[in-house]
Amino acid sequence: MHFISEELELYVEQHSENEPELLQKLNKETHQKVLLPRMLSGHFQGRVLSMLSKICNPKHILELGTYTGYATLCLAEGLSVNGSIDTIDVKEELVTIQQKYFNLSPWKKQINAHLGEALTIIPLLNKKYDLVFIDADKENYLNYFELIVPLMNKGGIILTDNVLWSGKVVETLHPKDSSTKNLLEFNKMVKKDKRVETVLLPIRDGLTVCRIL
Repeated sequence: MHFISEELELYVEQHSENEPELLQKLNKETHQKVLLPRMLSGHFQGRVLSMLSKICNPKHILELGTYTGYATLCLAEGLSVNGSIDTIDVKEELVTIQQKYFNLSPWKKQINAHLGEALTIIPLLNKKYDLVFIDADKENYLNYFELIVPLMNKGGIILTDNVLWSGKVVETLHPKDSSTKNLLEFNKMVKKDKRVETVLLPIRDGLTVCRIL
């Protein structure tokens, strides 16, 4: 769903930072070889993630939902010296393309890719995080958030993707639409949560920014 016209989206991209060459190649290969390529963050949102990461200059980043690694590489651009990014995904078939592009990047030694269920892996990581990007199964957004908040450093940022869900959050809820139901609950919860301050940005499919108080 386009929240602004395609012409305006193109204009926005043209007047934002250029997409790095490595990410252009990953973008192209994802569209050629992987199912549901629209799940890719893409040029504009990728530059937003990169900018936010550079502003934070995090020591440790956590990403839930690696997909083909595009957002991972965008977030890695802001890592501090000797920083690390842990990225988690359940899809074994995507590991080859992830590792191909991670190894081609300047951050190959700083990226730790984990295969499996995030709710199982996160408690084993034993780190405090400065920046988190949640872009995984919507049914667990609330569970992920509750698990992550205690692991965050004060002032840390939690980014959550797809919170507008193609506009379904303002439409009549279908009784069997569990994803939209969970996102509605998540959006309501983070607005009221006194542990964070929150702003929902209408970027692409919606990006919530929560800052740990």
